[in-house]
Amino acid sequence: MERLVPTATQRLWMYETMAKIRLYEARIAEAYMEGKRPLFNMAKGPLPGEMHLCDGQEPCAVGLSVHLGAEDYLSCHHRSHAQAIAKGVDLRRMTAEIFGRSAGLSGGRGGHMHLFDFDKLFWTSGIIGQNMAPAAGAALARKLNGEAGIAVACIGEGAVNQGAFHEVMNLAAVWKLPFLCIIEDNGWAVSVPKHASTAVPENHVRAAAYGMSGEYVAGNDPDRVFEAVGRAVARARAGEGPSLIEIQTTRLQGHFMGDTEGYLPPDERAAKAALDPLPRYRERLVSEGLLSADLEATIDTRIRRELDDAFEFALAAPEPEGAAALETLFA
Repeated sequence: MERLVPTATQRLWMYETMAKIRLYEARIAEAYMEGKRPLFNMAKGPLPGEMHLCDGQEPCAVGLSVHLGAEDYLSCHHRSHAQAIAKGVDLRRMTAEIFGRSAGLSGGRGGHMHLFDFDKLFWTSGIIGQNMAPAAGAALARKLNGEAGIAVACIGEGAVNQGAFHEVMNLAAVWKLPFLCIIEDNGWAVSVPKHASTAVPENHVRAAAYGMSGEYVAGNDPDRVFEAVGRAVARARAGEGPSLIEIQTTRLQGHFMGDTEGYLPPDERAAKAALDPLPRYRERLVSEGLLSADLEATIDTRIRRELDDAFEFALAAPEPEGAAALETLFA
């Protein structure tokens, strides 16, 4: 198996993007909790409804997106702020979308679970596993039109038990599409542990049933994700068909904000903090001489300025007019 090693520039980009994702979500979390204390009420505050954060799952997004270009499609699930940021989605318009403002990616109609940025060929779906078929369709279009570019669908390990997953994987293999399915395995489908929903410990072995390559990436490590995804992207670009990659990751928070995780075993709850991939990656780069205190401070300042700009833009944007509810409808 070919070894792929990220360059120093790629590793620093992955670190900075992970740090940006983490700080961005911290600000979203702060805004989300406004009005929801002391008694949590999901309907209160400037961000009503559910909010799904991806703290701990950043390596899946950066190790993938570092290989993607402007011609590649990326389709994700409901916990996808990380992939959006890593793919380069407009942070101003994405933040406005999450706050339901008219300047948002979809005019404030979609919220955080339905992000769509055509310029970056990025979209998400709040329905589990239903981003698979549109992504495969995008890959088919690329192939039929003889165009460069691949399509990637990111799903959680629970989505593998959906019918859509199996139908898409079958056709992607039959048609030899330039397509990747990335499974982010955080071990929990809301409150259902992986072992209670499937008898297959590692879903990458299902690739053999479809006649495609499969790989499991342990350790929630950006460098190892980089390597596995790099091999799969190269196969797709070379016309060698789709791949299935399952990445072991960690959901540091509950399924949604307000989820107290009463279903978690005590030992798993206690072990969570030690599994945080961001400080581990930072320490590795420091120990290898790639990241200095000065560079870290420069990165932090750059990120905070970008986030300040995005949130100021979003919060200054007006809410949609009522008549806008009738726009962009079709039947």
